[in-house]
Amino acid sequence: MENVLRNLGPSAQVAALFVLVFGILALASAALFFVGLRERRHRVHGEAWEEELAHLRALLSTTWVMVIVFWIGWALGETVATVLFGLIAFLALREFITLSPTRRGDHRSLLLAFFVVLPIQFVLVGTARFDLFTVFIPVYAFLALPTVAALADDPDHFLERNAKLQWGIMVCVYGLSHVPALLLLQFPGYDGKNAFLVFFLVATVQTCMLAQHLIYRRLVATSGDTQAGPPAPPARGGLLRQILRPRAPIAPHISRSFNWASWGVGMGVASFVGALLSFITPFRFWQAFAAALVACVAGSMGHLVMKALKRDRGVPHWGRKGVGITGANGLLDRVDALCFAAPIFFHSVRWYFNA
Repeated sequence: MENVLRNLGPSAQVAALFVLVFGILALASAALFFVGLRERRHRVHGEAWEEELAHLRALLSTTWVMVIVFWIGWALGETVATVLFGLIAFLALREFITLSPTRRGDHRSLLLAFFVVLPIQFVLVGTARFDLFTVFIPVYAFLALPTVAALADDPDHFLERNAKLQWGIMVCVYGLSHVPALLLLQFPGYDGKNAFLVFFLVATVQTCMLAQHLIYRRLVATSGDTQAGPPAPPARGGLLRQILRPRAPIAPHISRSFNWASWGVGMGVASFVGALLSFITPFRFWQAFAAALVACVAGSMGHLVMKALKRDRGVPHWGRKGVGITGANGLLDRVDALCFAAPIFFHSVRWYFNA
């Protein structure tokens, strides 16, 4: 596979990658369809299995949407890709603000955030003004938004209201804007292949989240307790059993599925996958491993932070009444890890390689 890709031109390499990804998604969709069909005809499993199946369908449908968006962005050029990610950031910010109560005095700040700050940020990305786009929101927007809010003459909960808006912009706009920025980095002998960097980032972060989810399910199945209570006594029979024995969650009031065992395995699996993908990147094997590890640490911790915000608002998912524009869950539920991983990955790569 590696040799075949190396013999193709840059555009053909990216096209081959999308063909491969679409093929894998098609096979996964077909397999899930037949499993669901068999389950409807012959009820073998219980409600927990059906819920898991529904979760996998939602995850697969969202993956289809994301891959199609990436494909359209690549096919139509860097400018269109930047616009598409700008639209995703707009919708994600909308979901974030929906769960943050606003007052009449916030209307000007919201207009400034959605229709001035967001477009300017992505214009700066599209024109490769890296030095300005990295400080525009943390410095200029950070000062401008509360100033506009103060001019509205509404001091009630002023700090809380502005902090929520600032948080939303940093996560949804600033974080996501670093994804299309990867398309504009320059590496020696890597012209026209930057779409692979976006694929590398998304693939490793999603692998990390999926591995953590599967390991957690494994731990629950082993313990036979869906409430993830106190850790079970140490198991015997090898290192793998020791690692995969049931463990208590680290932050049970925020996430009952987050523990060091599933987190560590997720980091290891995703980093190894990133190392195996080094041939599509400008990185060497160990550099790809380190880059994937950095992205996954940021993404997984960001996902935990976003869960804490949802617990604070008392909702299971982002979007109005827990139903977002992508279906059962909100759009922000699908890209929250990417919002945290993208800026860390971008700046780490740009600093180390001076790209």
